Amino acid sequence: QVQLVESGGGLVQAGGPLRLSCAASGSIFSISFMGWYRQAPGKQRELVAAITRGGNTNYADFVKGRFTISRDNAKNTMYLQMNSLKPEDTAVYYCRLEYMGNYWGQGTQVTVSS
Repeated sequence: QVQLVESGGGLVQAGGPLRLSCAASGSIFSISFMGWYRQAPGKQRELVAAITRGGNTNYADFVKGRFTISRDNAKNTMYLQMNSLKPEDTAVYYCRLEYMGNYWGQGTQVTVSS
C-alpha cells in the first residue's frame, strides 16, 4: 500500500513563497508518474503540475513561471516550489502518485492573504 504525506502548507502574504513536499512510502516512487493538484472551496480539483519518472514536467497555465515541480527519487519525495503567490492560489493542495492505480495524499492547506 502506498501512502503519501504532504507538508509545507500554511499562511503566506501575496507575493511570497512556499515549498510543498510529498513524501511517499513504498518502492514504486521512482517509477511513478507524480502530480500536484489543488481544490479551492466550491471548485473542482485541478491539476497544478506533473512530473514523469524521467523528470519531464507539465504545468497548468495559471502557474507557469511561478511554480516549479521536482522530485528526489532517492528520498521518495516530490516538491512544489511556489513563488509569487496570489490570493487565488489559496486551496488545499494534494499530491498524486500514479502506478497501476491512483494514490492521493490527505492534502495541505495553502492560504495566500492579500
